[in-house]
Amino acid sequence: MNDFSLFLCKFVRHGTAIASLAPSSPWLSRATVSNVDWARARVVVELGAGTGPITKVIAEKAHPDCRLIILERDHDFAQLLRERFNGRANLEVIEGDVRDLAGMLHDRGIAKADYVISGLPVPSFPKELQSNLFRVVGEVLDPAGSFNQITEMPLVYWLFYKKFFDDVRFTFEPRNFPPAGAYFCKGVKLTTAAKTA
Repeated sequence: MNDFSLFLCKFVRHGTAIASLAPSSPWLSRATVSNVDWARARVVVELGAGTGPITKVIAEKAHPDCRLIILERDHDFAQLLRERFNGRANLEVIEGDVRDLAGMLHDRGIAKADYVISGLPVPSFPKELQSNLFRVVGEVLDPAGSFNQITEMPLVYWLFYKKFFDDVRFTFEPRNFPPAGAYFCKGVKLTTAAKTA
């Protein structure tokens, strides 16, 4: 089964638990990490990696001493990612829930992440899960770090992310199908995230 077919099957089966009908294009994958300072980054976390198009870009651009933590809840996707990125010493695929991210990083001796890259369908999550997600992001993200979120509905969710972050920027990628983009968010508003629950 190719990546598109696998994504489509997951989308039909799980609906809004899967962010897209198809994997991110190479253009969208590169746009999503276009703000990353690879010379400085020492820990990059990816949430909801799917079949790994963004993971591929991260793995190609990251320095060998940059730790890459790839979190994927779906068993089939996680297994595929392990096979696809086997042999990369600085990349670890974890099958688990984002709500447990802080503990997972702590167990690996990681205090903070420089970047958290998300392919999760966050706006479609229940409010409690949204709150838990951004609480965890606030715990693990370095104060100078960035939360990067892909979207297939350009600019529609600007106000949504402004509820959770002080600074929100957006980049548009028209070559993706459908046209898409990424939000670059800094400064987690932990009090707002807590009140959303």
